[in-house]
Amino acid sequence: MSAAGERMSRVDTAWLRMDNDVNLMMIVGIWLLEPGVAYDALCERVASKLLKYDRFRQKVVQDAMGASWVDDTEFDIHRHVRRGALTRKRGESERSALQRHAGELATTALDPEHPLWQFDLIEDYEGGSAMIARIHHCIGDGIALVSVTLTITDGGSDPPKRRRGAAHAGEADWLTDSVLKPLTELSVKAIDLAGGGVAKSMEVLSNPKLRGAELVRVGAQVLSDVAALALMSDDSPTRLKGKPIGQKVVAWGEPIPLEAVKAIGKALGASVNDVLLACVAGAIGHYLRDQGDTTDGQEIRAMVPVNLRPLDKAWQLGNQFGLAPLVLPIGIVHPVERVYAVRARMNELKNSYQPLLAFAVLAIAGLTIKPVQDAILGLFSKKATAVMTNVPGPAAPLKLCGSAMRQTMFWVPASGDIGVGVSVLSYAGGVQFGLITDKGLCPKPQQIIDRFEPEFEKLMMVTLMLPWGDAA
Repeated sequence: MSAAGERMSRVDTAWLRMDNDVNLMMIVGIWLLEPGVAYDALCERVASKLLKYDRFRQKVVQDAMGASWVDDTEFDIHRHVRRGALTRKRGESERSALQRHAGELATTALDPEHPLWQFDLIEDYEGGSAMIARIHHCIGDGIALVSVTLTITDGGSDPPKRRRGAAHAGEADWLTDSVLKPLTELSVKAIDLAGGGVAKSMEVLSNPKLRGAELVRVGAQVLSDVAALALMSDDSPTRLKGKPIGQKVVAWGEPIPLEAVKAIGKALGASVNDVLLACVAGAIGHYLRDQGDTTDGQEIRAMVPVNLRPLDKAWQLGNQFGLAPLVLPIGIVHPVERVYAVRARMNELKNSYQPLLAFAVLAIAGLTIKPVQDAILGLFSKKATAVMTNVPGPAAPLKLCGSAMRQTMFWVPASGDIGVGVSVLSYAGGVQFGLITDKGLCPKPQQIIDRFEPEFEKLMMVTLMLPWGDAA
């Protein structure tokens, strides 16, 4: 690699510069392992697997034109894989202490002089070990980072070999070029979002065969979505929306059976996502009402990442996702009615180009100076209360250095002044709900987490009581 390094893509540059005083752009995750994992074994595994990905050996060097990836000549595995320890306060459980520690790490910046990632191993936790991972969003999005970090588990695969002379920067920017040029040149190409998913449909961008009325239809849809993004009102005022203070609190719950979620979705003619998001809306609404707030007729907006790449290319890292504004009906108390409301909103998004337009906005923001970028992205934070993501994890249980991974969770960062991050992760036949909040807006996110399973059970009970033929 040359001394100048490899240029960072425009979208990744936008995420790099999105850090502010109250929100750091780090994806934070936890692995709970039984029995405990030895520190030296973890260092050896990370060195032999994760470091095969260039990004984890490279630091970021910024300049007037953006940023570059440059090899860290002073790389030290022990700087990035650290021994951690829990200090429990009086009356505090190990779980509460771990949650507090993870929240503190979520507000601790990574060293910009070295690669932007770190693993903290707590060797003695609940009879096993806990590992807290922090990775800056500029390295990759949630889909990519879950895929790549899992390579350190037992039997994890190495990254595919690149063809000699392959242009890494070109790979990082292929989607930007495919989206920005068609949009800015007003030569919009068809994408069947309701078909095989956004990622699969991106393949048609390179070989469009649109003409006549279809071009008119697609063009009208894009213009409509541009107007919808531009004219989107500020989000509803609740205690969850306000000025963050920059102190994070994390929480997570126990997994619920994924098969049960699928069964409810099938009975109601809804997707797994529809069911889970309806339960999220129910838990948040229940929490607000218990705090004495009125939620009648209220909705809040969450920015939901939409994957824009084939899953088999997640190993390439980088950020290749758009953002879609999803309205959560927190004021609907009846669980089935809430599922149908979420389903209707999700169906609207499936026929929308808003995720692609949001990706284009991020790419443009990456070309501007930081004050301009902050102004552009500040518009998103005014329009939403939360960032929410749903990432599919491994279907089978995994091991790390011979120890079973009994539970895993991650938390999505929020941009601007957004103070709530919601994560849904499936793993080993279960699905669970995680929350990271700003302490000034929601000091006890576990109170929301604890309402998720009761909302799901209520939905399951009401679904079972429905007459055959009515739930379709």
